[in-house]
Amino acid sequence: GRRFRTAFTLEQLRVLERSFQRCRYLSVLERHSIASALRLSETQVKIWFQNRRTKWKKEL
Repeated sequence: GRRFRTAFTLEQLRVLERSFQRCRYLSVLERHSIASALRLSETQVKIWFQNRRTKWKKEL
């Protein structure tokens, strides 16, 4: 079935947002280090970046 929607904390969003401003695409290494720093799965980080890029493209 559908996955449960992840509720990110403000701190997690701040870090994700800052990473996104620096670079739109994550390397495997960056994804891994962000995920472990924020105690999220790499999949959650990957999906967040995908969704954030979609939002960013719509805003262009």
